[in-house]
Amino acid sequence: MTKQILSILTLSLFISIQAIAQQIVSPDKSIQLNFSLNAEGVPTYQMSFKDKEVIKTSRLGFQIKEDEQDLKNGFTVVNSENSTFDETWKPVWGEESEIRNHYNELLVSLKQEPSQRIMNIRFRVFNDGVGFRYEFPEQANLGHFVIEKELTQFAMTNDHTAFWIPGDYDTQEYDYIESRLSEIRDLMTNSITSNLSQTSFSPTGIQTSLLLKTDDGLYINLHEAALIDYSTMHLELDDKDFVFNAWLTPDVQGSGPYMMAPATTPWRTIIVSDDATDILASRMTYNLNEPSKIEDTSWIKPMKYVGVWWEMITGKSSWAYTDDLKAVKLGVTDYTKTKPNGKHGANTKHVKELIDFASEHGFDGVLVEGWNEGWEDWFGHSKDYVFDYVTPYPDFDLEGIETYAKNKGVEMIMHHETSSSVRNYERHLDQAYQFMKDHGYNAVKSGYVGDILPRGENHYSQWMVNHYQYAVEKAAEYKIMVNAHEAVRPTGIARTYPNLIANESARGTEYQAFSGSKPNHVTVLPFTRLIGGPMDYTPGIFEMDLSKLNPDNKSHVNSTIANQLALYVTMYSPLQMAADLPENYNRFLDAFQFIKDVGLDWEKSVYLEAEPGSYITIARKEKGTNDWFIGNVNGKKDRVSEISLDFLDKGKKYLATIYSDGEDANYRTNPQSYTIKKMNVTSKSKLSLKSVEGGGYAISIIEVR
Repeated sequence: MTKQILSILTLSLFISIQAIAQQIVSPDKSIQLNFSLNAEGVPTYQMSFKDKEVIKTSRLGFQIKEDEQDLKNGFTVVNSENSTFDETWKPVWGEESEIRNHYNELLVSLKQEPSQRIMNIRFRVFNDGVGFRYEFPEQANLGHFVIEKELTQFAMTNDHTAFWIPGDYDTQEYDYIESRLSEIRDLMTNSITSNLSQTSFSPTGIQTSLLLKTDDGLYINLHEAALIDYSTMHLELDDKDFVFNAWLTPDVQGSGPYMMAPATTPWRTIIVSDDATDILASRMTYNLNEPSKIEDTSWIKPMKYVGVWWEMITGKSSWAYTDDLKAVKLGVTDYTKTKPNGKHGANTKHVKELIDFASEHGFDGVLVEGWNEGWEDWFGHSKDYVFDYVTPYPDFDLEGIETYAKNKGVEMIMHHETSSSVRNYERHLDQAYQFMKDHGYNAVKSGYVGDILPRGENHYSQWMVNHYQYAVEKAAEYKIMVNAHEAVRPTGIARTYPNLIANESARGTEYQAFSGSKPNHVTVLPFTRLIGGPMDYTPGIFEMDLSKLNPDNKSHVNSTIANQLALYVTMYSPLQMAADLPENYNRFLDAFQFIKDVGLDWEKSVYLEAEPGSYITIARKEKGTNDWFIGNVNGKKDRVSEISLDFLDKGKKYLATIYSDGEDANYRTNPQSYTIKKMNVTSKSKLSLKSVEGGGYAISIIEVR
């Protein structure tokens, strides 16, 4: 009798659990997501792709700070809604002129019986992945609350290969590590290389956007979308069971995000495919963001630019005007009474030379860093009033340069380094943006080097996420484009605010001047960092031996010239810099021609071949033309790339100019070896091209008219 009663109770429990389970599939039926509550009322989900499990059953919910009732169990389903959405929208700039946003949606409304609180979970299932977020409607029993821990899990099916960087509250500027999940703990210490601001948190904590590859050939990307008014999510790995747990960046008090109902969290995203090129082609992150809030976007224009940045990074030139001062008080220090150091890069004569170079070669703009007072003590002193963003050094003729650039048809790009003194920047932001408009600057590169002021805040806490958003929205009021460096990594917000034209937020070209990056670094970034938005990677370095710029700099750029050219295609950005010095371009004007020719804004992109860490080949059609450009970056070893040009219009003839590694090219010993070959091609043409380790090729394909 006892066994019968137990069996009946077990069956009854099984039926009740199954009754509240929900299933939703992608429009093409390849992805299936299952939602259910377990016996304790804990919300869970599970995901599969083409009948292969991608995410094992994983829990959802929250631990609430100083609250008697967490939002982690005791839930019942009070309602669920299914819907379908299908639209095509036009980005202001992008890798294609149209993006399809097609998904099936499941909205589950949960009620927690002990607290009578409502928490909704919204799932969107696309053909390329799943996004889900938490929603807290206005309600009597939940007003203000602080999230102590987000309990979201991503349970992996096995010990996958991961392409990861250490979890850090203040920087993403690390080289990627390729390893098994089980190896992360042992590799963590050596992966944490020095940075001017860094805060790691766990021996198994890593960052999103994270790329994983399974032994049976699935590629999985974990990230977040629409990070608004919330803490940045990292992942902490339980390396015994291979479960990733959400880990939120805390504030100065150690707390997670402060919430107020009604509220929503960012989307947690899982992109999956059995073809690596599909990860690169995914636009799911953008699709999970709101449409543009800027009605008139005519002032937002892709730009190609040059500047003084690389000579400063390498140590050839300086940001500071003088070496005499140990401390600067803005408005008090009289620079006319100091001795110039003779190596200040932002001087009028040199800037005019750059304007001449930009004008001669058809570049849109010139970025000048170090033009404003305060660089002598800008870093490392926890200094609040560090810059005013409007006062030039004595050797920078602001009005004269403005007039000179205008007469040459070149636009000047502003530079705002905050030294992470955030209160100071916000205090000056309106004045600084108005100053830009008064002097014809329509774009700004901002920087957040060093530890955040107020002290104790992190670069990726909720407070700082809100600051970056404030700066972008305030810039939109002044019709200014923003390229933010050292800010939080992007999560598709550029769809909503397309004036966020680029970010750094990863290990960029500057590290090639700080002992170098791995030669395959650029074959990983498009699978990880670029999933959320474009990167101002600042490519185009032609002189790899940096001791020729600065005898004290023994670094070497781990790349061939052909690889540098290819980056203008593979590292997508509507803002592209030709970063090297004009004199180095003048030595290789035939290769420089590709940088001049390559497009910035694209009608269509075709992802021809890809393997993370190894190689990427992309073809893009320039918007408004019938011209195509191809880039191939190669990573670990020499390889022959076989591609078809069947994406070209049938029946049309094209002239292809192929810039490829020379036969004797070597990224360490002979990086400047390249060949240039011209040939007629059609949609029936096939190409076979060799790329060396750290090398690649770039091709311009121009319609014969």
